[in-house]
Amino acid sequence: MTIQSICILGGGGFVGHHLVALLAARGLNIRVPARRREAVKDLSVLPSVEIVEADIHDPASLKALCNGMDAVINLVGLLHESDSGKSDNAQARRGSFQHAHVELPRKVVQACKEAGVPRLLHMSALGAEVNSRSAYQRSKGAGEALVMQAADQLAVTVFRPSVIFGPGDSFLTMFADVLKLAPVMPLAGGNARFQPVFVGDVARAFADALDLQESHGQSYNLCGPKVYTLAELVRLTAASLDMCRVIVPLGETPSYFFAMLMELKPGQKIMTRDNHYAMLTDNICPQGFPPLFGKATALESVIGYLKEAGPRRGYTAYRAHAGR
Repeated sequence: MTIQSICILGGGGFVGHHLVALLAARGLNIRVPARRREAVKDLSVLPSVEIVEADIHDPASLKALCNGMDAVINLVGLLHESDSGKSDNAQARRGSFQHAHVELPRKVVQACKEAGVPRLLHMSALGAEVNSRSAYQRSKGAGEALVMQAADQLAVTVFRPSVIFGPGDSFLTMFADVLKLAPVMPLAGGNARFQPVFVGDVARAFADALDLQESHGQSYNLCGPKVYTLAELVRLTAASLDMCRVIVPLGETPSYFFAMLMELKPGQKIMTRDNHYAMLTDNICPQGFPPLFGKATALESVIGYLKEAGPRRGYTAYRAHAGR
């Protein structure tokens, strides 16, 4: 069966924007649910993209979204739990790892079965493990397991990327913004090792896997071509912006207390104790990027996107996908 119609949950997010643009450029029909149409209005200008206002956590709405689709792609994920995520209130739990990474995949699998959708692609994470000290990694591991358990009834594929960089990211872009504030930067988890992967490569892996029978029932680690410590990544970010900054990696105990302090900061979280626990294990995959999905992009070849200011950071990739 050739995939023509896809519902992308989380299509309004970082990876989602790149994937929707890529699939639209390939002429596929895409349905993107959103709580508010206004939040993803930039995607509505892409050909063959349908924006539907819906609550994807409601089983009836989710089934309706899946009706008539050849495939569903679940990209929904949280990096940090909201403070309200610890509440017993159902609405407040929308900000919890359990709700986003475990309960939603369970509902997605059920909706696919009920709507007769044969194909399901799921975004997990490198390091996802039900026994991890990190609640993020535990929940990702549990959600991944639920999806893989459905492999006897659905054609499922799971992707487990390392940290993802590229236009619109919240990783190197966040450090770029922080580096502007001071000449010296203490860095929690500075010695943690990562093998970051380019968002365009992640989007391509999802897109190429859609019609690839070889990928059914498989999970793939997605990593870039090179391993870096977090300190090396931050220094590379500073260099790309022509900044001279002193980066001071903190040891394990100071990192824990620094992360605890950062949790108190309002707004965007730079670091949490759960991030600290996750970084105690290297986020790398020695096998690198799966050759089945092409060649990984070197960070140094595209890091210039950090120089683009504000909202324009994301436009370069969208124009490229649209052939403009």
